[in-house]
Amino acid sequence: MTTRNKTLIPGLGWSLHGDGRTIRPGDVVAPDERLSWGRSIGIGMQHVVAMFGATFLVPLITGFPPSTTLLFSGIGTLLFLIITAGRVPSYLGSSFAFIAPVTAAMGSYGMGGALGGILATGALLFLVGVVVHCAGARWIQLLMPPVVTGSIVALIGLNLAPAAWDNVDAAPLTATITIVAMLLAGVFFRGMLGRLSILLGVVVGYAVALLRGEVDFSSVDPALRAAAGGDLSSLLQVQWFAWPEFSSPEFHIGVLGLFLPVVLVLVAENVGHVKSVALMTKRDLDPVTGRALMADGVATMFAGSGGGSGTTTYAENIGVMASSRVYSTAAYWVAGTGAILLALISPVGQLIATVPEGVLGGAGTVLYGMIGILGVRIWVQNRVDFSNPINLAVAGVPLIIAIANFTMVFGEVVFEGIALGSFAALAIHHGMSAVARWRGTDVGHEDEDDAALATPVNLEDLEDRG
Repeated sequence: MTTRNKTLIPGLGWSLHGDGRTIRPGDVVAPDERLSWGRSIGIGMQHVVAMFGATFLVPLITGFPPSTTLLFSGIGTLLFLIITAGRVPSYLGSSFAFIAPVTAAMGSYGMGGALGGILATGALLFLVGVVVHCAGARWIQLLMPPVVTGSIVALIGLNLAPAAWDNVDAAPLTATITIVAMLLAGVFFRGMLGRLSILLGVVVGYAVALLRGEVDFSSVDPALRAAAGGDLSSLLQVQWFAWPEFSSPEFHIGVLGLFLPVVLVLVAENVGHVKSVALMTKRDLDPVTGRALMADGVATMFAGSGGGSGTTTYAENIGVMASSRVYSTAAYWVAGTGAILLALISPVGQLIATVPEGVLGGAGTVLYGMIGILGVRIWVQNRVDFSNPINLAVAGVPLIIAIANFTMVFGEVVFEGIALGSFAALAIHHGMSAVARWRGTDVGHEDEDDAALATPVNLEDLEDRG
């Protein structure tokens, strides 16, 4: 017997799954169902742990306040659940696609300029969602077949390689140990711990950096430092709860060329996420694809308006759902609320901000490399034919543009490697395809169009076991 609560907020009226305690073999807890609240809270906290490692790394790499990013990721998750009417379970964490444009914008325009770019990206993603909601997603599949999507994902990771080296060079030994710890954790541990290889590697690297005296605690609350040193009376002076640091966006036309190509990746990630959840829950979620895009756009705009990193749907949390067979959005309400509360605990943000360069360099080396290979995985899983000269050009030219970080300036607008590479992938594919059809030399690329985005893609899909 099931019960359903009536609510004015979309997606909050869950039915109780069975007795609320057990899941029968072959069953799953659907998005509009829930287990008992005790079990739902436990699974929700697993989602918090799963997203934590990747989500806090992005603000550390880009120089954003970690607590602010956590706060907006939690708020964004709750907004996503409301806008999708509770039909698509998802956690919205920090997107790696924003790292390169944020880093470039910070150097030229400061944090305000970077936030303006994030806000503009979110606005464009929202508009794409409106179009998809009204006209369907078929045009996305035609615009970005697997060869294009894979190229864009791969070039983002490879473009970030120099940034990884800059941090590794600051503390090579610590960075190397961090890399080794991440790689070993991914194959040594099973289940949840195996999916947390990023977080475990950072913890090991941080411990090594601590022993080597590479951690700077000067920004940590003096009372908290005294308490850590054994003066327990100082705990009474520690400010345990505080609002994170907020910043306001500034709008510069020069950042648009850096940020707007990120929309292509966010679209692919969100569409892939919806397809994954639909497959696992055996439900038709195509009608809410536009809502998912609009929701991530709104969440990204919120983050950009206050000092957080741009968001995306998180594949780490798909791993939690797959292992637990619980797709209930109730668990994600717990996760979003938990992230907000965690962001308000002042010592958490202060300690996260002390992660040293060597650890970030090691983590970046692994993350950026895996992002690049995720693009290759899209090609492999969709059986992209590289005997086709069109596919060969779409894959090859944009990667060189991104790795070398080609740069073009048009007035105040600067286009760098990721933007130029993304545009090149689209232009080469559609331009060469048009000429091939006109000349009758087409070798059948249309078959790939039908497979576009058939394989879910997410830059944060770094620990999923498949």
